[in-house]
Amino acid sequence: MSDFRSQLPAVHVLLAKVQDLPHAAALAAARAVLNKARREGPAGDWEAAIRDEVQTATAPHLRRVINATGVVLHTNLGRAPLSARAAAAVAEVASGYSNLELDLESGARGERLAGVAPRLQRMFDVEGALAVNNCAAAVLLALSALAAGKEVIVSRGELVEIGGSFRIPDVITSCGARLVEVGTTNRTRVADYERAITAETAVILRVHPSNFHVEGFTEAADRAELAALAHRRGLLYVDDLGSGAREDRPGEPGVATVARAGADVVCFSGDKLFGGPQAGIVIGRAAPLARMRKHPLYRALRLDRLVLAALEATLIGIEAGEELPVDTMLGHTEKTLRTRAASLAAAIGPRASLIAANGLPGGGSLPAVRLQGAAVAIAGHATQLVRALRTGPHAVVARVENETVILDLRTVQPSEDQTLCNAVIAAIAAQKPTQ
Repeated sequence: MSDFRSQLPAVHVLLAKVQDLPHAAALAAARAVLNKARREGPAGDWEAAIRDEVQTATAPHLRRVINATGVVLHTNLGRAPLSARAAAAVAEVASGYSNLELDLESGARGERLAGVAPRLQRMFDVEGALAVNNCAAAVLLALSALAAGKEVIVSRGELVEIGGSFRIPDVITSCGARLVEVGTTNRTRVADYERAITAETAVILRVHPSNFHVEGFTEAADRAELAALAHRRGLLYVDDLGSGAREDRPGEPGVATVARAGADVVCFSGDKLFGGPQAGIVIGRAAPLARMRKHPLYRALRLDRLVLAALEATLIGIEAGEELPVDTMLGHTEKTLRTRAASLAAAIGPRASLIAANGLPGGGSLPAVRLQGAAVAIAGHATQLVRALRTGPHAVVARVENETVILDLRTVQPSEDQTLCNAVIAAIAAQKPTQ
C-alpha cells in the first residue's frame, strides 16, 4: 500500500483554490495545512482548511475575554477594566495625532504629564506627582534616583516576592543600593529601624505585603513614626503601597492616608484598586520627585500617549464622582449576584445550578478579603467545557472547583450576561455525544 503522503496535493494546486486571499498569507497557510496533513492525514476540505488557517494566523493574539472567575483584579486578564470614559479617551487619542508634548496655547514644547500630575497633586494634596509604566518601575526609579550607592532599610517581613518572581531584595540591589534587613518576619518596631541607621543610610522603605496576610503575633512600625524618624535623621521615607486604594479599606490604607503620614515618596499601581490603566503612580514631596524626574531611567519607564489618555480620563472620572468598574465589581451585593446567576442557570438548563461563591479582589490587593456572592455551577466534564469556553468565538474564562465549572458573575459586566449565556450553551452543545 502506498504512503498517503505521496498523494497529497502540491502547494500550487492548493493556492489555486484560494486565489482571492493575499498570496503570502495563503502560501503560509497552505504549507501549514500540508504539514498537518502529513502528520494526521489529509484534510476533508482543503479550501476550508486553508481559509481557517489564514483566519487563525491573522487574528490578533490579544483579544477581549469575559472574566467569569470572580477575581476582580485578575493579573492574567489585565487587572482593572477601564471605565467608558477612559476607553473613549484611548480611542480618540489612538485614532490620530495628539498634543502629547506640545502646549497648544503657546506652541512650545509641552510637559508629557501636564494632564495627569496636577490632578494627582490636587487629589492627594501633595507637592509633586509622576507616572511610569507600573509600580515595580516606580520603586525601581525611586531607589535608583534616591539610594544608589547607599543603604536601604527594610523590615524582614516585607522582603516580598510579587508576580513573575520579582523580589524586593533583587530590586534594591539592581538599583545599586545595599539592603539592610531589620526586625523579624512577624514583628518590626521603629526602634529596629533606628538602630540600623548609619552614615551610609539613604532611605527607609516600607513595602506592601502583596498576595499574603500575616495574622496573630504581629507588629509593624507606624507610618507616621517611621516618617518622623527618617526626617529626624536626614533620610527619605519611601512607601511602596502597591494596591493603590484611593480610600481606606479594611487592612488596606488609602493613598491619601499614607501621604498624610509624612511619606516623602508614595508608589502605587494605577491598574489595581485605583481602577485605571497599568501605571506606576508616584506622589510626594517636590524635591525627591524632581530627582526621580531627572534620572535617566525615567525616560525608559515613562508612559505612552494611550496609557496617559486612559489615566487622565480615569482621574477626571474620579474627580467627577463616577463609580469605576472596579468599584462596582467590588461592591456587588450577594442579592444582586444571586438574581443574575439564577437567571443564567435557568437559561443554561439542567446541568447548571445556583451556588454561593466567594470572589476575590485579586492583584495582590486585600489578600484577606473574601467577597460573598453567587455563581453558576455546571456539572460534568469540566476540563473539556472550560477549554471550549476559553477557545470559543467569545472567549470566556471560568474557574474549576471539584471537577465543576464555576461562572462567577461578580466580574461579568451585566451587558455581557447574554453573550456569556450563549457561549455556555454553545460550548455544552458542542461536547461529544458520548459524554
